[in-house]
Amino acid sequence: MTFELRPVGERAFLIDLIDAQERRRVDAALRRTSIDGVVEHVPAATTVLVRCTDPDAVAGVAAAVRALDLTEEAHGNATSDVVELRVRYDGADLDWVAEHLGIDADEVVSRHTGQLWTVEFAGFMPGFGYLIGSDGGLTVPRRESPRTRIPAGSVALAGDFTGLYPRSSPGGWQLIGMSDVDLWNADRTPPAVLVPGTRVRFVEEDR
Repeated sequence: MTFELRPVGERAFLIDLIDAQERRRVDAALRRTSIDGVVEHVPAATTVLVRCTDPDAVAGVAAAVRALDLTEEAHGNATSDVVELRVRYDGADLDWVAEHLGIDADEVVSRHTGQLWTVEFAGFMPGFGYLIGSDGGLTVPRRESPRTRIPAGSVALAGDFTGLYPRSSPGGWQLIGMSDVDLWNADRTPPAVLVPGTRVRFVEEDR
């Protein structure tokens, strides 16, 4: 596997990878390997950010990253437990998603609830997880014109991902439902429900 290391400020660097599968391998290798000087690493779609203790540690950490054993197949960071999230499938874009996919709204719901989802990474805002499904079948584009306000708890689709908005914010994902789960609470440990590796099963509530 080949990858590039790009500096990010004085105490961090970005591992730039070809695709999500390679990112999973690097993420998994970093989780099972203790490297002196690493404060944390943060996975994204095809990159991993590595933060170091100080500028003097960066070169040594980068060398250790280049020496990682990446031959082991990545199986994700899935936790053993499955979190069930109840959803009312009444989103403003549900019918549009169905039409785009050439199916009806009930089939959209069936595909969303009928597969196991895993949080690949987190970002955008505290508590927002990017989930990939085990079976696929719900790939849709972002909206051409983002909404200025999406209510907290909204369940949405974009690309191959599904996600839930922890609080109201602008956003361009396709809205298919609503959940009452408290996704982010700073007084809780961990504060986020949807941390990387969390497996999720969506359960339909009455529409």
